[in-house]
Amino acid sequence: MSRQTFALPDLGEGLSEAQLVRWLVGPGDSVAVDAPVAEVETAKAIVEIPSPYAGVVAELHGDEGATIAVGAPLISITTESAGSGNVLIGYGTSTSHGRRRRARATAVVAAPLSSPVSSPVVRKLAKDKGIDLAVIRGTGPGGLITRTDVEHASTDPRTGLRVAVRIPLRGVRGAIAAALSRSRAEIPEATTWVDVDATELVRLRAELSGGPGLLAFVARFVVAGLARYPVLNSTVDCGEIRVFDGVNLGIATQTDRGLVVPVVRNAHHHTARELDTEIRRVTVAASDGSAGLGGGSFTLNNYGSFGVDGSAAIINHPEVAILGMGRILERPWVVNGKIRSRHIVQLSLVFDHRACDGATAAGFLRFVADAIESPASVLADL
Repeated sequence: MSRQTFALPDLGEGLSEAQLVRWLVGPGDSVAVDAPVAEVETAKAIVEIPSPYAGVVAELHGDEGATIAVGAPLISITTESAGSGNVLIGYGTSTSHGRRRRARATAVVAAPLSSPVSSPVVRKLAKDKGIDLAVIRGTGPGGLITRTDVEHASTDPRTGLRVAVRIPLRGVRGAIAAALSRSRAEIPEATTWVDVDATELVRLRAELSGGPGLLAFVARFVVAGLARYPVLNSTVDCGEIRVFDGVNLGIATQTDRGLVVPVVRNAHHHTARELDTEIRRVTVAASDGSAGLGGGSFTLNNYGSFGVDGSAAIINHPEVAILGMGRILERPWVVNGKIRSRHIVQLSLVFDHRACDGATAAGFLRFVADAIESPASVLADL
């Protein structure tokens, strides 16, 4: 009998840590080679970690919710014999049923864990308050963290108010914060918007029983607009504007893990009906954590689904533009000199002013707006 410990594996894409979402096994459980033992969340997706050993779980190195560095001990297993620990499981693959990613497990012989810096009572208090003990300087003997240290850490020094909840900026939430901060820091953005009469598009959608959704039609118009104004389908890097040949359309999606942007790749090859299928597929995958994120060239944001009319969105760095779509409401609208009830939607385009000037941005936005107002004639030309 021997005890084998393996570490959190290198999950690729430059990621150095992951948050432990949940254990799939517990001490005393029997595990087989390649059996999943834990789910972790990176800035990209939720990943299953398989075991490189068969045996009995001896110890779990980390609590659910904790952040674990790549290479740090993850789990120890008592085995009949040592084995190689080489598990050939490709990271980044998924099944047709949308199962979560599997990672390659890396076996290590772990050094003994350091002694605790606080008592079990203090550790539980910190966990209940959502406080990371690693950021607290202990005032007890030898740097020991005390209950008082934890209580002081739960008070905001600026306001003097007790902090009710601490939400760590890590995993997907941390990646979102970093990306949005970088976008606002690096991109000189400008916003233009227009109110659009979507009555004909709403009518066309109603006539097509089982046809594409409204968002899919707008996505098709966006792709067509980018073909006419390709500089908006680009990135700015190393002193140049790199315009892409083809569109990877990001769909801003609100999930339990935060706002993420799954991508419909090669959107320029899809019809409206095909875009509808792909949009539904990637948004579901984003919600359950199985979607790969990143790699988009332009983003479409349907914030109207939250019941709001307009928004100046933040560009999804390193893209140069994002189109937002508000809710569609019946409003009084002047048609041929007379007031009529029409379905109105507001579109907003936020763009990187380094990539283009206002005339280009306005031309693209006007193209999409005209397509929404006269969808039948535009679709016939696409």
